Amino acid sequence: MSGHSHWAGIKQRKGVNDAKRGKIFTKYGKLVTIAARDGGGKLETNFQLRMAVDRARAMNMPKENIERAIKRGTGEIKGAVIEEILYEAVGPGEFMLLISCTTDNKNRTVSEVKALLTKNNSKLGEKGSAMWNFEQVGNISIDLEDKNADELEMLAIEAGAKDTALEEGLLNIITETKDFARVREIFSKESFKIIDSGLIYLPKTTITVPEKNRESYENLIELLDDHDDVSEIYSNLA
Repeated sequence: MSGHSHWAGIKQRKGVNDAKRGKIFTKYGKLVTIAARDGGGKLETNFQLRMAVDRARAMNMPKENIERAIKRGTGEIKGAVIEEILYEAVGPGEFMLLISCTTDNKNRTVSEVKALLTKNNSKLGEKGSAMWNFEQVGNISIDLEDKNADELEMLAIEAGAKDTALEEGLLNIITETKDFARVREIFSKESFKIIDSGLIYLPKTTITVPEKNRESYENLIELLDDHDDVSEIYSNLA
């Protein structure tokens, strides 16, 4: 089950450096705020909040920042209303993107995202223009460290995983959305090092970009990733 080529390039992320750390904290803080707003501020009873906080901690977000984000969500601290929006975009050939944003100003965000796409020979698509080629699944990324990948894959299968994929020292466990919380709980109890987890979008079919065009595609991904309101990017690049 491991090593499927469809995993490469699906969820674009860059490592954290000091110059970008503030932006990273802002992005993850918004996700924590939304989770607290939608399900309450208690980690024990709000699974989405627990996941958002875990991801923020994995990025070394300070405790006080996380607590402040939770209080914004529960209304203890006043602030602008933050919304989640998922944009669909299409580019030359069969290049498709899903761009997940968190924003307090939808008009600003859509205008700026649209401008970035236009400058890079891509455009916002109508509803369904890209989503038809993606499916939402659960993803649990585990640090292999000194673990045996084959044994972990078997454990994942027994736990009810849909698929697995090896990627640079990580085992990505793919689940149906309905099974995600249960499978994650199993691996949490086993004390494995979970690097990241959440619901993501996987492409049903992928494309390979010609080498001459690859730099411009990667430039677009990087520009979108640098935008303060963009939290996740999914593509169908192989």
